[in-house]
Amino acid sequence: MDRGRAGGAGAGFDFKPKILGFLCNWCCYAGADLCGVSRFQYPPYIRIIRLMCSGRVDLAFVLRAFWNGADGVFIGGCWPGECHYVTEGNYDALAMVHLGKRLLERIGVNPQRLRIEWVSASEGIRFAEVMNDFGSRLKAMGPLGKTEGVESSELKSRLEGLMKVVPYINLTQKERLASHLRGDGQYESLFTAEEVDRLFREMPCYYIDPDSCQACMICLRRCPAEAIDGGKDRIHVIEQDRCIRCGTCMEACPPRFNAVRRIVGAPAPPPPPEAARTLARKGRAR
Repeated sequence: MDRGRAGGAGAGFDFKPKILGFLCNWCCYAGADLCGVSRFQYPPYIRIIRLMCSGRVDLAFVLRAFWNGADGVFIGGCWPGECHYVTEGNYDALAMVHLGKRLLERIGVNPQRLRIEWVSASEGIRFAEVMNDFGSRLKAMGPLGKTEGVESSELKSRLEGLMKVVPYINLTQKERLASHLRGDGQYESLFTAEEVDRLFREMPCYYIDPDSCQACMICLRRCPAEAIDGGKDRIHVIEQDRCIRCGTCMEACPPRFNAVRRIVGAPAPPPPPEAARTLARKGRAR
């Protein structure tokens, strides 16, 4: 049944958005607890995941939440300067959210569906106010995809494609994501739409040339994503769906073989047929 349509004949259906919240244990979660104890009213349709620090929230968590049908994702942390860890993870979370909004915008999802706020342990009323505001905004937007005009299957496909490149994005943007800027205004310009577009245009893929591969298994052992299929006397193949585009295979390949190719702006060539992957060593046959 369409979540935005009537629930029965002649009866209006009150849309209740699905909200997934990632809350810092020390501040926002404690604030939510105080909110409940104090009997402040806030939407009951938020599902909470407690984390030790808001900086623990990875971009992949956010995208998977939307892929699983969440209409909104909320991240709650300590106020800047009050993080309980020397890493100041709330700044990491803030940078991640700004990047996440740019990526959601790129695939046609309203970036306002992702929200981050600071709530201290003593601010139960603030937690209620923030959640009531976020809930009302999501209600006005409607179910995920409806406002955006994107079919559910197409939206899932776009989110899946984005989730596959999260390791590459985290790797290439790690310095910016670790930026601890003072002031939300500075984070607004940290990731621009043009820079995100360029990130995807310049995204490489790696391919092992079957004519140069000597099946030495060095790249296979070094690959952090276990994305290389191969074995002794078996030409190696990079599984593109699992590859995180880190370039470790290219660095590991011995220069005398030079079998790994870096390709930008084009897909990787198809792998050789399975029957053609057995490497014939010279001098083996007698």
